[in-house]
Amino acid sequence: MTIAYLLSETRGLSDRLLADLAARLAAEGRVVAGLVQSRAPSGGDHPCDMDLSVLPSGPEIGISQKLGGGSRGCRLDPGSLEAAAMAVTGALAYGADLLILNKFGAHECAGRGFCPVLASAAERGVPVLTAVNPRNLDGFASFAGGLETRLAPDPDALHDWAMSVLAP
Repeated sequence: MTIAYLLSETRGLSDRLLADLAARLAAEGRVVAGLVQSRAPSGGDHPCDMDLSVLPSGPEIGISQKLGGGSRGCRLDPGSLEAAAMAVTGALAYGADLLILNKFGAHECAGRGFCPVLASAAERGVPVLTAVNPRNLDGFASFAGGLETRLAPDPDALHDWAMSVLAP
């Protein structure tokens, strides 16, 4: 399995970089499957409120539960996350040059979330690019088993890596 990741502590940077790379590769004629953040939390939102766009052509899936203003727990909606994973697995079945996942998070560290999507990509020989936050880095490293490559959070570095792993 070819798997690379970004580690950025700047909120939103990885999301922008991954979405921009997906668009750039699509413009170059590459088929990119996966998920990128399409709506980030704004002013009155909880920091976990977000929507994801299924690559290459949608739909958008909201992955946050509406728990009310006093809620302190995680707002991730596991059912929506699983629906997103199924949509991406379906997109992979049609063929893809690269899989981009917006985040390898706590659900993936626990073997859930996008783990089946990652397994499907590995079976198909599709390289993977994702983002990892520092809290989940150990879980990601354990999952990747030493096969991971850390990339600089730089548009050209991401594109160069993608071009190096994509079939001509």
